[in-house]
Amino acid sequence: MSAGASTISDRAADTRVTTARRVLLIAGILLVAANLRGALTSVGPLLETIRRSEGLSAGQAGLLSALPLLTFAVFSPQVPRLARRVGMERLTWCALLALAVGIVLRSVPLSGMLWLGTILLGLSIAVGNVLLPALLKRDFPDRVAPMTSLYSVTMGVVGAVVSGLAVPLAGVLPGGWRTALGSLAGLALIAFAIWAPQALGRQARPVMERVSTTRTPWRSALAWQVTAYMGLQSFGFYIVLSWFPAIMNDNGISEENSGWLLLLLQVLGVTMSAAIPLVANKMRDQRLLATGGSLLSLAGYVGMLIAPEFAVLWAIIVGLASGICFVLALLFFTLRAADSYGAAALSGMAQSIGYLFATTGPVLFGALHDWTHSWSLPLIVLMVAVSVQAAMGLGAGRNLTVH
Repeated sequence: MSAGASTISDRAADTRVTTARRVLLIAGILLVAANLRGALTSVGPLLETIRRSEGLSAGQAGLLSALPLLTFAVFSPQVPRLARRVGMERLTWCALLALAVGIVLRSVPLSGMLWLGTILLGLSIAVGNVLLPALLKRDFPDRVAPMTSLYSVTMGVVGAVVSGLAVPLAGVLPGGWRTALGSLAGLALIAFAIWAPQALGRQARPVMERVSTTRTPWRSALAWQVTAYMGLQSFGFYIVLSWFPAIMNDNGISEENSGWLLLLLQVLGVTMSAAIPLVANKMRDQRLLATGGSLLSLAGYVGMLIAPEFAVLWAIIVGLASGICFVLALLFFTLRAADSYGAAALSGMAQSIGYLFATTGPVLFGALHDWTHSWSLPLIVLMVAVSVQAAMGLGAGRNLTVH
């Protein structure tokens, strides 16, 4: 074989290896994304069952739903610092294993394990929440929008399917709700295995490139607007995730049908998550989308208050709106950042403060219901929050970069 032919053959082999690595990277990213929602969405449809089983009050049940958000708030600012030391790939790999352990512990019928497992899985999910935008900014700088669409759709699909199947599985599996929740550890272990080549492979390139001169986004008004939008969106989303089935139950809809309505809501959110990044990437800025999605949520909450009998309609409206707002919050981490370091720093800040605020949502919602024995005041509080979110969207949606 001639030298020229050998060189061409070597280049073709290198191209195949590079393509295989890229495909494996994308598969790994999507499997990581698949584990960022299901462990949380599976709780809402089973919350009343867990309450009865564990003897929890409505406020305690709200705290159980909010606990992962609290761990996000506490741990998210530490994730970029840890990633700079050990590498984004290795930290993500460790988090996947910790997630599987946390899911199993949450399902163990021993005192305190429900709470300990929930904390551990919350810490693990925080890593993926912060690092996935940074990974996309670094490895797919020209494909941020379609990759954000892919990973947000994956999160949404898995979260929706898990929430829809939670009650039926709890009814047929031995061990009931514990086995239904614990079975999600299998998905985390699959992701752990697929991500292994990223964690154990080449570490030659920088852990997290830094181009921007800004040390921290905490002094940026734009960063605070992104954070507020993230927090208010999460405040509403996790309230709906935790309490929508209970609201439907109190309006005459069975527990199982309420779970399917929550599934519908999330499926519609996934639909919007697939389309919005591609649309947003072609717009001059995202102010119209950010504010419009928030006002659509407001319309759904008003409907739940004044005409709860049209539950399917409000599930559709809130589902579409939540998809718009959720994926925009994710997209802002990359669109408003200059590089992967900036994306991780902005993501860590927004998720820390945002989730700290969002933590109060399910707890406050449940406590207000306990106090008033009605869903009216809790829904009014939710309407006020989403109105402020609409205003924050006007700032976060501007075509600017955090400096």
